[in-house]
Amino acid sequence: MFKKILFATTASPTCDDAAKVAFDLARKYNSTLFTFHVFGIPTRGASPFVVDLKSGEEETYDEDYTAWVKEEMKNTYAKQLQEMDNCVIDCTVGPPHWEILRKAREENVDLIVMGAHTRQEDVGAARYRYIVGSTMQMVARRVRCPVLIVSRPCNTCFWYFSNILFGADFSKASISAFLFAYNTAKAIGCKLYLFNAIDISDMQFGKIAGQEEIESQVLAARKKMEDMYVTRMEGFDNYAIEIWEGIPHVEILKYARKKSVDLIVMSHHTREVDPEKALLGSTVEQVVLRSACPVASVNRPDKVEASFDRHSKAYREKTEAAGT
Repeated sequence: MFKKILFATTASPTCDDAAKVAFDLARKYNSTLFTFHVFGIPTRGASPFVVDLKSGEEETYDEDYTAWVKEEMKNTYAKQLQEMDNCVIDCTVGPPHWEILRKAREENVDLIVMGAHTRQEDVGAARYRYIVGSTMQMVARRVRCPVLIVSRPCNTCFWYFSNILFGADFSKASISAFLFAYNTAKAIGCKLYLFNAIDISDMQFGKIAGQEEIESQVLAARKKMEDMYVTRMEGFDNYAIEIWEGIPHVEILKYARKKSVDLIVMSHHTREVDPEKALLGSTVEQVVLRSACPVASVNRPDKVEASFDRHSKAYREKTEAAGT
């Protein structure tokens, strides 16, 4: 299903949760895993000196130093590497998001796995929301394939994946996210929850919706869900539709916990703008920071259909032959 996975890492403990998901996914689907680390930024132009992103020290960028960084990466993931034959360790210098995007294009990967941030911070920290910006934000904005963001240990994941939640927002961008969620569920044979939260946060501005109005919005959302998403399914019936009202990211997380969801799929943004200019939507950002399971941000349709058309048939044949 995922023929090639790129795990973008800082090779530090902050990426341990993402590492577990990346290595487990690669083993599960017999994928080639590219474990990739951008370890420094050139001090200027073609300078032989770089500022190491972990230590902050200026180092000489040459073959020996690069070999040392790769060896450190191998030591960091020694246990995981013992269980895999198709893992490629690589590193480079440069602006992290540029190099991750370049690597993803070069290897034509189907999925990128990365953490939401690179610093050890308490979730309640005042500046935590800002941390989602930088590298992950810029990669998710420009990348052509889905990005699986892991910000916490996955307590519900059991050999990936059993229950998938698609957070529907009815935007044009959400079609790509839906196709990724649907194709994943269909290929694996797991449950797909189509979920929409009617935003009633306007109450704080004095606009309080009556129950009759809320019920009318629920019916309209269900109808839109069926027209926009369900009609795209072909004989797949292992799904459920649920419409709740409340603050969207809160309701998505509550429903995910209720159904023991191990993957949440959402569109990168909801506004009709150029994907490369769109910032990560506030709802998906809040879900990423608080979710107990990985969250897939899907920006474009480019890799969604092609990837699954190419690999889902082979994966089904393999699992059927194994009796799983």
